Amino acid sequence: MKIAILDPFSGISGDMTLGALLDVGLDPEWLRSLPESLGLAGVGVRIADVKRAEIACKKVDFDIPPQPHGRHLKQLKDVVARSSAPPAVKDRASRAFTMIAEQEAIIHATTVERVHLHEVGAVDAILDVVGGVWGFEQLGIERVYCGPIATGDGVVQAAHGTLPVPAPATLRLLEGHPVRPGPEGAGELVTPTGAALVRVLSAGPPPREYVPLRSGFGAGTKEFVGRANALRLIVAESTSSADVEALVQLASDIDDMAPEYLAAAADLLREAGALDVVVIPTIMKRGRAGARLEVLSRPADADRLEYLMLSETTTIGVRRVDVQRRALPRESTTVQVLGHPVGLKVVHLPNGGVRAKPEFSDVQRVAQQTGRPLRDIFQLAADQAERE
Repeated sequence: MKIAILDPFSGISGDMTLGALLDVGLDPEWLRSLPESLGLAGVGVRIADVKRAEIACKKVDFDIPPQPHGRHLKQLKDVVARSSAPPAVKDRASRAFTMIAEQEAIIHATTVERVHLHEVGAVDAILDVVGGVWGFEQLGIERVYCGPIATGDGVVQAAHGTLPVPAPATLRLLEGHPVRPGPEGAGELVTPTGAALVRVLSAGPPPREYVPLRSGFGAGTKEFVGRANALRLIVAESTSSADVEALVQLASDIDDMAPEYLAAAADLLREAGALDVVVIPTIMKRGRAGARLEVLSRPADADRLEYLMLSETTTIGVRRVDVQRRALPRESTTVQVLGHPVGLKVVHLPNGGVRAKPEFSDVQRVAQQTGRPLRDIFQLAADQAERE
């Protein structure tokens, strides 16, 4: 399995991530075409070879015409939805923007809908987030890991004034992930977009064993004397032991909550980044019918999801167990059925074969638009997947 390891020894930002992706083989022409793919006309992409403390790096900058000063979450999600990105890329990019908006809303005591994302809503941040998520997909990376992150020190000037480093929203996005302050005099080393990319991409700390295939560096804007301000990215082949993920399972038994409200809480947990959510019928004390809510989470997301379980359900406690999961490599693709796009989840089997399953929501949409039965659309999509 092809994996990638982020080594943020001098922090992480969206442009550093793009530079590192280019240095390990991402097609520069693909990146230059990204603004057009997102409907962001007139944006130029500059790619340069630079050095940071005598280490050769790739540096990415965008030339941007006058734009709105920030955007609301709905506007950002609309940009992503209209793009030509694969469904899995759209989903992760949208989740990154949603997570940033959620943290900003908490910090400023407002709602997600009313949050005006200044720096994150700018064009360069949109390109950083979508380009970062999509870039890993372009390279065929099946899983991303991230080591401890250097956060910097001091203060940073933001739209709302002088803020401590890490900025409040950035620190909340990094909850559950290993970080370390400094180096001294570094200032801000982790941007909100960089933290959001870690949040939606990282499967946890790097595996103990892997086979390095290629490594590269993405340059940050700041230059320090005697220290490289860069993000290192390692592309590797996992060993068998690296195929196993360390995850967290959260569970609660509930017998005093209406089923429709419990189902709504389960949907909320899925939208918040849970890897899996199941509701299992059970019998509780005195023979009362109840339900067990089980949530599978990445370690970095466990505290946040546990808080949601405690606040959005009637439970008074959540059990937490460390678990391991071996998941088959999977990817998303799209086929054309009767002139309509249908997304597919493609799973690579241990024997070298593949299994493809059409997305039900797409099958349902095409069936409604064409007047054909659901089973026909499903079979046409599956047949198309086999031919390709």
